[in-house]
Amino acid sequence: MPILCRFYGIVIRMYFQQAEHNPPHIHAIYGDDMAAMTIKTKEVIEGYLPSKALSLVKEWMTLHEEELQKMWETQEFKHLPPLE
Repeated sequence: MPILCRFYGIVIRMYFQQAEHNPPHIHAIYGDDMAAMTIKTKEVIEGYLPSKALSLVKEWMTLHEEELQKMWETQEFKHLPPLE
């Protein structure tokens, strides 16, 4: 499972599509918390993140939405820049 980015203690991952299900989404891990979030709407579809971490992940996803969607479709994973 590739790591796409790390920032402020948050790890962003995307699983290989064969093992995953729609809608297109990422997994954000922060400490013991994990949330699966849709790429398009940034909604949590499974799990939980504290509000501060959740807002940072949403901000990061907004900046990289097109790249995330392309990775989901092509399975060509790459590292993306973190929030600064």
